[in-house]
Amino acid sequence: MDFVNLAVERLVHVLWGTHTFVLLLAIGIVFSVCTKFVQWRALTHGIALVRGKYDNRRDPGAINHFQALATALSGTVGLGNIAGVALAIGLGGPGALFWMWIAGLLGMAIKSVEVTLAMLYRDLSEPANPRGGTMWIAHNGLGTRGGIARPIAQFLAITFSSALLLAVITSGNMFQSWNVANITHSYFGVPQLATGVVMAVVTGLVIIGGIRRIGDVTGLLVPCMCGIYLLAGIGVLIREAANIPALLRWVVSDAFSPTEAQGAFLGATLWYGITTGLRRALFSNEAGQGTSPIAHSAAKTSEPVREGIVAGLEPFVDTCLVCTLTALVILVTETWNRPPLGEFSGIVGQTTEVAALPNLPNDEPWSPGLRFFVIGQSESAGRNTGTAREKIFGQIERSGTQLSIRWLRSEGEVRAVDRNVWRDYTGAALTGHAFDRAVPGLGKWLVTLTCWLFAISTMISWSYYGEQATVYLFGARAANLYKLLFCLLGVVATLPGFITTDAHLGNLADLGSGLMLLTNAPIVLWMAPRAIAAMRDYFFRLDRGQMLPHAAPPLWDVAEGRDVE
Repeated sequence: MDFVNLAVERLVHVLWGTHTFVLLLAIGIVFSVCTKFVQWRALTHGIALVRGKYDNRRDPGAINHFQALATALSGTVGLGNIAGVALAIGLGGPGALFWMWIAGLLGMAIKSVEVTLAMLYRDLSEPANPRGGTMWIAHNGLGTRGGIARPIAQFLAITFSSALLLAVITSGNMFQSWNVANITHSYFGVPQLATGVVMAVVTGLVIIGGIRRIGDVTGLLVPCMCGIYLLAGIGVLIREAANIPALLRWVVSDAFSPTEAQGAFLGATLWYGITTGLRRALFSNEAGQGTSPIAHSAAKTSEPVREGIVAGLEPFVDTCLVCTLTALVILVTETWNRPPLGEFSGIVGQTTEVAALPNLPNDEPWSPGLRFFVIGQSESAGRNTGTAREKIFGQIERSGTQLSIRWLRSEGEVRAVDRNVWRDYTGAALTGHAFDRAVPGLGKWLVTLTCWLFAISTMISWSYYGEQATVYLFGARAANLYKLLFCLLGVVATLPGFITTDAHLGNLADLGSGLMLLTNAPIVLWMAPRAIAAMRDYFFRLDRGQMLPHAAPPLWDVAEGRDVE
């Protein structure tokens, strides 16, 4: 098993290397130029489309533009917006946020093109239940060119669908259940299995109704969950309004001249800050991976380009709004380079007495499972940080009735040690701590609530993605069995001892998403001229008044899809 894990890890490094993000950025730049910066159209015309001004109940499809966008957003706005952003700022510094903005803006062009292609080649054999995505672009587009293109298209479609199922099971299901179960148990002591059962039941009740019920639920859930999180974050930023202009200037300057190591921040090279920001943004908004086109393909429209324009709003909402808010809260509260708790009075690597640690805030006890770190000096500069500073982690463990420290690195691996101690907050915990620093107790309740909402919404959308892959590979009769297995695996992930670390599960998820990207990118590049030509024709007719909007329907009707029933 260790050999398999190592092989998967090495393959993931190849699939998600620096070259991958350079390729995605290059694709984003090319698509932006070729579409005459469709990002602007998404932020203007796209808003009118989402508002329902062009909805027509006679068009083929199952849900309106707003519900399609909400379904796709529910799959991208998730734990990555909380945990992934915290990781990016903690490792790459403030400048990482600037490069997240760049990735988000370029991702808008990628999403617009790939979703337009999905709409052009979606399967409309059942007009009220259309199917689309990379597998159908390959099948109905590339596969119709004859010659060697047909078997290549079949291979790519099967590979993409198989990789999608792997990503759905791991990243879109088990990873979500496992993380929420751990967070809820950590804060409130709720058994992990109970959380898994509740999440499986809630998800099952939604997905059993198909894309129409998914659209109804996400159309209400996404605005609600994003609204709660954005309002809480905006509240924190209002408290620090006087510091925001200087903070934004700092983000831009740090993107090109990284901040030196300070506090809990180890420092980072310019290149590491760039790649860290790009990596987290592209992971979060999923541009180029081929997931969102599956949700958008269910949209009710006779103009394929319209849904492509709507899809361009996804990276903007996901990265430029939600991710930015998380990053600003972490930065404005100085959580990323927070001061130490105090000094360690023992010997690093040898002392096992918890009494050697400084007191936690609010007289919180050091309990089993809590981790901390001190900062040491390695023999040479780190490959990423460019400095010799590195973290030496310790973890509290129980030995009988006594608590002790288990060092995760020995003293012999470092040359000198700073005796200051920091509590180790990673991922969602760091974001929660940032909110707690602004308003005590806010992080505990806000992060737990948003993790539940974000995870459930992600599971709902990704279950639909997996269903479409299952139908393509095995036929419509396999859909119900797939839904049952999907819900059961969410429970299995929370069984005690089944998953002890998210590292292996994360590698499998990254393997699936990496193979999806490897399959999707060549197809989108090959077929992109067709989408770009369709966009030019659409905007030509739009600018000449050949497509006029009607009065916007009531917001509630749009959210529930009644304007197209």
